[in-house]
Amino acid sequence: MSVFRRSGVFGRTTRRRVFDAAAAVSAGAVEAVSVGLWFALAAGSRTTATALVGAAVLVCGTLVRTRIVAAAVDGWRVGRGPRRVGLALAVAAGWICWLLAAENVGSSAGAIVSTALLGAGLSVQFALEDAGCRPRSADADRLASIVPGFLLALGAGGLLRASWASGWAIVSPPLPLGATTAVVRIEPLQLGLLGFAAVAVAAHHRRLRRLLAS
Repeated sequence: MSVFRRSGVFGRTTRRRVFDAAAAVSAGAVEAVSVGLWFALAAGSRTTATALVGAAVLVCGTLVRTRIVAAAVDGWRVGRGPRRVGLALAVAAGWICWLLAAENVGSSAGAIVSTALLGAGLSVQFALEDAGCRPRSADADRLASIVPGFLLALGAGGLLRASWASGWAIVSPPLPLGATTAVVRIEPLQLGLLGFAAVAVAAHHRRLRRLLAS
């Protein structure tokens, strides 16, 4: 009996870990796609239309990501209705202000300061979201949201630095494809997006692991 019991517990633990990893990958992927699309729009021609579309992408991405976290964590109470939309609008404004501040200053110091402010804003956002996932008595570490927030901000800083890099690329040798050849070219911005996606998954995995353990 004890063998079967331990086997059942092990199976539930394995399923729980797989579910946590899948939720973290989903939340990180939504974060990376929404921020990446917005960043690509901002890097191109900036018009009123692209600004509105970019803001809408950020807001929708935040709403979808919070729903993924809500589905993964029982007892979700905060972030419904107007409050959830207001929080998503604040997050979109934070991303836009971060990029404008970094570009207007235009130096490494400006990028560092704006990224630090973005990390603080994201930490506050995560703290507000996390507060609805568990009772206050279970929140032993009041500063736990700082790590995911600043992880995501560091990924954004790397994405910004990659967008500023120019003059180099990773180019593969010509690959024969029948009667023609193909060349794979990887730009710095693509590497920055890949790195941001990896950091986003790591940040949300840390969030979910703490929330589900509380």
